[in-house]
Amino acid sequence: MTKAFINLTYSLFFLLLLGLNLTQAQEKKVAPTSQELYNEIAAMDTILFDAFNAKDMVKFKPLFAEDLEWYQDNGGLLSYQTVFTNFENMFKNENKLTRQLVKGSLEVHPLKDFGAIEIAIHQFRHMENGKEEIGTFKFVAIWKKIDNQWKISRMISYDH
Repeated sequence: MTKAFINLTYSLFFLLLLGLNLTQAQEKKVAPTSQELYNEIAAMDTILFDAFNAKDMVKFKPLFAEDLEWYQDNGGLLSYQTVFTNFENMFKNENKLTRQLVKGSLEVHPLKDFGAIEIAIHQFRHMENGKEEIGTFKFVAIWKKIDNQWKISRMISYDH
């Protein structure tokens, strides 16, 4: 065998190994989302925002963990107390603010030994100066199962 042939053989072998490693590196290592988990989080999203749209603080507030951290791109980190003071004030307004999930945008991912990650896009609508205003925003909610009840422990609201 010639030296050139041996070098070519080693080079091809190296490229083959590199290709296998890249293929393995791209494999997902997390469990896929079960239909049951997806359905549970989709149902919780509906319950949460039915309460929001009805301005029903009695049903809305318990859906959040007391150690809630709310991150908003234009508001920074907000505490549980600040978030609910803001919601209480918002619910008193007469602007008929409502929220709707953008169809087809919902993603749900398991969060091992904790709960689930919800990623989606939603629209908020309200009347302002006789005109309907619509804002479309992205969010990530970290749902935690506490005593067999789903609660949001972290919220990231962005793209405002």
